[in-house]
Amino acid sequence: MSFVAPLTEEERKMYMSITRESVEFLHRRYNRINRWVIADLVRRSAYRYPDKPALIFGDKVLTYAQLEEECNRVANALLDLGLQKYDRVAVLAHNTIHHVLAWLGTAKAGGIYLAINYLLRGKDVTYCINHSESKVFIVEDALYDMVKDVLADMPGVKTFIWSDQGRGERAPEGFLDFNAWYSQYPPREPDVELRIEDPVQMTYTSGTEALPKGVILTNQSLIAQYVGTIVDGEYTPEDINVNAMPIFHCAQRDVFLTPVLMVGGTNVLLLQPNPVEIMAAIEKYRATMFFAAPTVWIALLRHPDFGRYDLSSLRKGYYGASIMPVEVLKELMSRLPNCRRFYNYYGQTELSPYHTILKPAYQFTKPGSAGQGGLNMETRLEDEEHRPILQPGVPGEICGRGPHVMLMYFKEPEKTEETLAHGWFHSGDVGVMDEDRFITVVDRKKDMVKTGGENVSSREVEEVIYKHPAVSEVAVIGLPHEKWIEAVTAVVVLKPGEKATEEEIMALCREHLAPFKVPKGVIFVEQLPKTPSGKILKRDLRVTYRDFFAGKQ
Repeated sequence: MSFVAPLTEEERKMYMSITRESVEFLHRRYNRINRWVIADLVRRSAYRYPDKPALIFGDKVLTYAQLEEECNRVANALLDLGLQKYDRVAVLAHNTIHHVLAWLGTAKAGGIYLAINYLLRGKDVTYCINHSESKVFIVEDALYDMVKDVLADMPGVKTFIWSDQGRGERAPEGFLDFNAWYSQYPPREPDVELRIEDPVQMTYTSGTEALPKGVILTNQSLIAQYVGTIVDGEYTPEDINVNAMPIFHCAQRDVFLTPVLMVGGTNVLLLQPNPVEIMAAIEKYRATMFFAAPTVWIALLRHPDFGRYDLSSLRKGYYGASIMPVEVLKELMSRLPNCRRFYNYYGQTELSPYHTILKPAYQFTKPGSAGQGGLNMETRLEDEEHRPILQPGVPGEICGRGPHVMLMYFKEPEKTEETLAHGWFHSGDVGVMDEDRFITVVDRKKDMVKTGGENVSSREVEEVIYKHPAVSEVAVIGLPHEKWIEAVTAVVVLKPGEKATEEEIMALCREHLAPFKVPKGVIFVEQLPKTPSGKILKRDLRVTYRDFFAGKQ
């Protein structure tokens, strides 16, 4: 906004009192000076570190000054397509520079960025595109086959853009080529009025139990969360961060990638969380910090080449998305001796996403805990009547409030009202609080196994089974049973070359658990089904093995 026009007499009166009208006028007039939005984050880091590497992807390096210019080009290109304020721009891509430019360029143009889960197929992608009313759809060449047959079913999309990642394929008919499209536009910042309360991002929940919900997040919710991660996670401009988990998922994108850009660190992008590529990147770039779901940390530990890479630069390790087994955390700290600080982030998409954090000082004194509410968040437990639970050790639903909270579920007022009832966000997770107000996640409500009338936490049983030296991964679920209604069942992946029997697993559980918590059966598998963010798909296991106890007493 320029200040060419002189103040009118009516406008001058706005400076003489503090009213709602005057405050809104002043915010509008000086918005470009005092605004706080995601569109400005890279520019501010470029002011401090113009020649510093901001993004590294393969053999391509973008400094902060270059990244700012490239994001501006994308924003100007989107605006020239006719993108209007709050229009959705959908992206189907791995961790690529095009993906990052689309995210930040959309924010600069005033649109709403939507990342599509690249494990979805056909009608599931169509659902997200059509439900979100996306106007632009950017598709990576390697992922084109998963949507090519349903593009005609997306009538709301006005522009399709081809993200060429070097496969040697030409853009399909009807697609713009990303590089040719955006590179012709000027690198200057677009003249768009942006406000902190503007929605800027849309993320669909994983939908592991039902249709996904479209979570709308604002500049305010995300930036408040970024500040919390920087402070609580101890990010610095000297940090070099390897991004291996998918950035379509909010954990990698909004807890690590974008906050590291905000603070002025360096981000290395990997296409996918391949253990060898992760270790090679940490060694090559002397990475100081790394985040992964527990399943990926376990894959690193179990890889035969773990000891062949120099991982000594790693100083900070982060985990989240699902519960880290205590025994695995102990092994990580023993085998990565320079990585003395581990952090556990816990949260949900609706909270931008981090809610609580367990800091390094408490990893041993509060093992298994999700920690306390983050810098800008409050946390409490509620009973089924929405009353706060104040007594330590009493289970309740984990609830939170603060500036991280979503704006809404798109097109779902009833679900929004239900989730934000009584002035708190309701997570659907069950937890207990200790005398120091540290939260431990007991289970998802749907993952509690009710066997013979007793509730069993799958997490409690899993922690015991992880004590077995041959166990690599385990998921505990409830399966239909004629006698017990639901039977506690362990689905186990063994370490390569190791052996274990069902009786050994059950004997270990009998040693540490009450009788009703001991699994009624053990299923050995090669691998567990997971989402791209590393969460184990227990729903799939319940479907696959639903007849396991058929005919058994």
